[in-house]
Amino acid sequence: MLALIILVGLQFSIRLKFFQIFKAKVWLKKTIGTVFSRTNTKNKGNGISPFQAASTALAGAIGTGNIIGVATAITLGGPGSVFWMWVAAIFGMMTVFAENILGVKYRVQSSDGQNMGGPMYYIEKGLNQKWLAILFSVNCILASFGMGNMAQANAISAAFKKTFSISPSITGLVLAVLAGIIILGGIKRIAKVSEKIVPFMALFYILGGVIIIILHINNIPKALFNIVYQAFNLKSIFGGTLGYSMTTAIKYGISRGVFSNEAGLGSSPIVHAASHENEPTIQGMWGIFQVFIDTIVVCTITALCILTTNLSSTEKDGALLSIEAFSSSFGSFGELFVLSSIVLFSFATIISWSYYGERSVEYISSKKYILIYRAIYIVFILFGSVLELGLVWSLSDTFNGLMAIPNLIALIFLSNQVIKEYKAYNIKNNYS
Repeated sequence: MLALIILVGLQFSIRLKFFQIFKAKVWLKKTIGTVFSRTNTKNKGNGISPFQAASTALAGAIGTGNIIGVATAITLGGPGSVFWMWVAAIFGMMTVFAENILGVKYRVQSSDGQNMGGPMYYIEKGLNQKWLAILFSVNCILASFGMGNMAQANAISAAFKKTFSISPSITGLVLAVLAGIIILGGIKRIAKVSEKIVPFMALFYILGGVIIIILHINNIPKALFNIVYQAFNLKSIFGGTLGYSMTTAIKYGISRGVFSNEAGLGSSPIVHAASHENEPTIQGMWGIFQVFIDTIVVCTITALCILTTNLSSTEKDGALLSIEAFSSSFGSFGELFVLSSIVLFSFATIISWSYYGERSVEYISSKKYILIYRAIYIVFILFGSVLELGLVWSLSDTFNGLMAIPNLIALIFLSNQVIKEYKAYNIKNNYS
């Protein structure tokens, strides 16, 4: 599955001449460059702005994977796993780019005028495979309970238990109430909250991480060398146990990278399709920006904080390893810093993934069952808060894989539609 996700991203990268790298100036100008433009950020009708869509998608993507997932990858796969995270991100940019183009191209409008799209719609309308669209929707609902819900709630409850000795069940109850207030307001309220939380939490974490890295700036060359060397360690290729170590680095690097940016899963195009943007390629560029911020920026900062503070060889794992990295420079404040980041990241993911599940429920049944889904989703926040960490991550990875299968099939067979939309946009805007 991980190999297929990478190959799909590689295919779009080659066919679109590595647009994510060589046309970075274009997609940066069309995304973050429009943030302060009222024309591009203001709501139009019942849709949400492209920035709100990207913020909500980022809220779903920036979660435990950016802090706990990176730490776990380094612990299990070594520094080399960070390199494979980057690989997953570079190709993932074009995968999400393609997903968003198809999401906007094949979207429909609900009875109340809301834009609705995502893999279920481009699978049905583009491939004419209704059964496969239903399969994706079912798997998306399962994934919403795993990665979007329980994994995030578990991270928050574990952090509060470790820092303040608060019972996970109490943390879960408070989370369920707060999330419920936002979720019950639908995509409008979710988008508004995400628009305010995501830029703040990202800048907050990036600033703290950059400070840690600057304080250990002399260790950056060594950290970067270890990342690349252990990703392509010749002894690992030809050795027995060392060979296993290399494959483990690839496995955990790519899996945690995918867990972080969600490329190939088909989740983010569900909310990107709700944007009022009518140009599929523009919304596709917001997908590239989403993966860039999520993995290339935030995950890299987490990795460098751990590696430059020389803590990757300790027995700590997950949140505890990240806390140790920040505490080594910030003292007791480091623990509060990581705790705050985990809470913000994970809570944002919980509320955004509820929307993915809602759209899937509506697709396979009707709108009247959304309230039932919301109630079950809120209850699962309590379950996730008290379950064992390993079980939660295993369930999340399994549900992610099941969700990706129908989406990747659609991306492969609809790849010509993506290229067609991209070329049409280039001709219209006189791009080479």
